[in-house]
Amino acid sequence: MGLFNRTSATATATAPAAVDPALATLTGEYAIDPAHSSIGFTARHAMVTNVRGSFADHSGSLTLDGSNPAASAASIDVKIGSIDTGNADRDGHLRSADFFDAEQFPLMTFRSTSAEALGGSDYRITGDLTIKGVTKPISIDLEFNGSAKDPFGNERVGFEGKAELLRSDWGLTWNAALETGGVLVSDKIKLTFEISAIRTA
Repeated sequence: MGLFNRTSATATATAPAAVDPALATLTGEYAIDPAHSSIGFTARHAMVTNVRGSFADHSGSLTLDGSNPAASAASIDVKIGSIDTGNADRDGHLRSADFFDAEQFPLMTFRSTSAEALGGSDYRITGDLTIKGVTKPISIDLEFNGSAKDPFGNERVGFEGKAELLRSDWGLTWNAALETGGVLVSDKIKLTFEISAIRTA
């Protein structure tokens, strides 16, 4: 079962593929359930280990169109102040002007612009990521985990995803040199997503 059409020049020139009837049942608006979702990141620290963190406060919506999957969309807002790496001093530094400057730029946002099927349950969604007033495109590889009705009657869909970015592209350039060579914080950041969304309409 797929959510997004595979896009290609050949597909554009030929008649649209038949839509899986089961897919049409997923058409609707969905709200991301923050209690059962997570947005995390991993950065290399001192060239020798990884530090992981997450954003506890986030919200978002999905529009799924089973009859025309290419019309599906995603929108996510993340409150920078909710960053949590398990260390209060480090979290305070990340919120400061050295990094995210959470006081001046309290939100990180993602707005999808396109999506494509990669085969099976794998997809790639591309959109505009805005951090610290800078907007740049990013692609997120997603796996569709299926749909289900929970014990409370909520219709849910689930995804897990991953992406990589260079934080310097968004103006997050603070660093410190190590005596042994290299830097304290890696430029490359790995993002992870666990998304559970509830149908609202």
